[in-house]
Amino acid sequence: MTIIADAGVAASPRFDRPAFLNAASTGLDPLSIMERVRHIAGALRPALPADYGAALDVIGAMAPRLTYGFQAVAVTEYVARYGLDDFDRSMDALASLTRFGTAEFAIRPYLAQDADRALATMTRWTGSDDAHVRRLASEGGRPRLPWAARVPALKADPTRAAAILEVLKADPSLYVRKSVANHLNDIAKDRPDWLLDRLADWPQDDPHTVWIVRHALRTLIKQGEPRALALIGVSHGAAVTMRGFTVDPPVVRLGERIVMSTEITSASSDAQRLVVDYRVHYARGGGKSAAKVFKWKTFDLAGRDTIALRISQIIRDFSTRHHHAGRHEVELIVNGQTMATSGFELLAVGE
Repeated sequence: MTIIADAGVAASPRFDRPAFLNAASTGLDPLSIMERVRHIAGALRPALPADYGAALDVIGAMAPRLTYGFQAVAVTEYVARYGLDDFDRSMDALASLTRFGTAEFAIRPYLAQDADRALATMTRWTGSDDAHVRRLASEGGRPRLPWAARVPALKADPTRAAAILEVLKADPSLYVRKSVANHLNDIAKDRPDWLLDRLADWPQDDPHTVWIVRHALRTLIKQGEPRALALIGVSHGAAVTMRGFTVDPPVVRLGERIVMSTEITSASSDAQRLVVDYRVHYARGGGKSAAKVFKWKTFDLAGRDTIALRISQIIRDFSTRHHHAGRHEVELIVNGQTMATSGFELLAVGE
């Protein structure tokens, strides 16, 4: 907080440092990261000029002085909370501030308030020379943007930003291409047929577009969707045989590592492109399970050739995954089809 306060003082003598620090420090400790972002944005209110335009000038001068991403995100959140009645100036401010800390969260209220108007502005941003601004055009409009509030218009129609993605489908910046691929992958979860139809029409002679298509299809590829596999040059199913798909050790405790290994032999005289994944069926209470697919390897296998594969994974809890004791089945998937199964037993804590 002191860095934000120092940036405010350096930016303008009108910044009230004591007012900011007092408001920001009150009730901060128990908050999550995004709650802290919103809290700090609120604490900027008494420290900045009451006139919104003057406040934007101070914020714009503060942003380059901030040294940590979420500090700058808190500054963009000020625009999200207090600028909705001044659309044009606020959108211009977000396009400028996103260079220092992404404005992808701050733009969501503008999309919620008037999706058509916000998307029109974001479409114009696709012509910017600044990769950060082009990336905001895509990232801010993601239907399932992590940590962000859902936008009703995008929930109803996750393809609303299609015009933006079309312009950026061969963007020279990897930063932008990652956002476009993630945006498309969001759409895949709700409108897979739309996505497959759209990507089938995209040219395959640009390596930037090919990269986006491959990463945009990752969810559908994990599901073994034949059209998705075809778009990356992979047949559904493969002419191969498996030998010795094992998961070792067969019994583990939380925090220990499992190692999966197998040998794949081509049953064809022709080369084949193989997408190898594995699916873990995590044990749940009441004898139920929940499956998750993990990427293993994508490669070309020469005719009649054999390849040995090995991959490891630590069995540990995450905020999004809590493990239960019991049998965990593991499937080996090649080009969308299950080719072998194995598994491991997870012991209960204390066993």
